[in-house]
Amino acid sequence: MSQAKILIVEDEKKISRVLQLELEYENYKTEIADNGKDALRLIKEKEWDLVLLDIMIPELSGLEVLRRVRRTDDHTAIILLTARDEIHDKVSGLDLGADDYITKPFQIEELLARIRVHLRKPKQNKAMAAGLSVGELMVDLDGHEVKRADKKIDLTPREFDLLVCLLKNKNIVLTREQLIENVWGYDYYGETNVVDVYIRYLRQKIDKGYHEAYIQTVRGVGYTIKDHNK
Repeated sequence: MSQAKILIVEDEKKISRVLQLELEYENYKTEIADNGKDALRLIKEKEWDLVLLDIMIPELSGLEVLRRVRRTDDHTAIILLTARDEIHDKVSGLDLGADDYITKPFQIEELLARIRVHLRKPKQNKAMAAGLSVGELMVDLDGHEVKRADKKIDLTPREFDLLVCLLKNKNIVLTREQLIENVWGYDYYGETNVVDVYIRYLRQKIDKGYHEAYIQTVRGVGYTIKDHNK
């Protein structure tokens, strides 16, 4: 069995180092991020089995990182670490999609037990995410392949990422800012009309020539892919 990969998001170096040593002793692969922006980048760039996410971190708070991650990723297990023993923080974290929380100071044995529980859970959502579809449009994430009515469609990497983001948020209207954040990255500083340009490219390849158009514009808000069967 391959080693589980755990990202430790903690800005207190002594705590993050202790966690890393304990986890690696248990044969987990680990990496550390000490701020929210680095955490978000690493979560998007790499595959993680579990993320230990401290709420009180610089750049972006742990709750903000969680909120952004859950827009497009509902399968990575996330356990919140917080020094604040307040019901509001725990409820907010769970509402945003955290799988669990543990309040500092905690016993390492308890944290390890919770990690084992979440790593044992079947990754049903991840398996489902291997393929995305709406109507006759199919996207194979592993094979990086797109088909409509069994006809293969060639997309650039950016077009593919944009389509995947829209499909993962089917029937939800995403603003240009949300699409830029999730497809181009939080550190993109160009014009938001780049989204309009790439939506036009996608429409040319996905919808042109077909009676049913999947990509919809909601004036003054943004874009969505409509599932007309819903």
